[in-house]
Amino acid sequence: MTEVLKWSVVTDRVDARHWRVIAGRLRATFGADDFAAAAAFVSRVAQAADAANHHPDVLLRWGEVAVTTVSHDAGGLTQRDVDLAATISALADELGLAGKPPKSETLEIAIDAIDIPAVRPFWKAVLAYVDDGGDDDNAIADPAGVGPAFWFQQMDAPRPQRNRIHLDVIVPHDEAESRVAAAIAAGGHLVSDDAAPRFWVLADTEGNEACVCTWEGRSSS
Repeated sequence: MTEVLKWSVVTDRVDARHWRVIAGRLRATFGADDFAAAAAFVSRVAQAADAANHHPDVLLRWGEVAVTTVSHDAGGLTQRDVDLAATISALADELGLAGKPPKSETLEIAIDAIDIPAVRPFWKAVLAYVDDGGDDDNAIADPAGVGPAFWFQQMDAPRPQRNRIHLDVIVPHDEAESRVAAAIAAGGHLVSDDAAPRFWVLADTEGNEACVCTWEGRSSS
């Protein structure tokens, strides 16, 4: 079976100009001068993916391409992802595309639940989502790869004093502290940094919470 690599190992092996581990996946965002240049890059990435028989998710927007890869059959990141990332970085250099690591973030909606097996099927059905396919049985995902992931956090007892749904903003590990500082400067406040750098809990002036999260300090790191 293909070896699943720790996220810290993957981080050390990929090109830091481009790639970040985000929510158990490897992601890079590249900037292009226009839509045509971005589309040409996507075409080259597709050819490289076919040649490697390892196919990433690719999101094309005007002047920007986001590429995300994970080894679904292995349930995590493997050397195949590292190798594909190296190939894609070389293509970006060849075509003159620059990496935009701060853009490589993802949004996750977290729901606090006492009975996850009872709650999770409702959200899976109402959203038409599927099992995430990674190493976390509590996550569901948009099969089209467009909507945010939903993750269910196990609670030991109800917490009526706080919101039951919050946003997990999963950012590159080297962007987290600046994101926390920006949120506080914008009127928010720090609820807890006890789990940092795994996550910081922030809230707006009315107590609505969001967590800034990274891969650091997690079991797969």
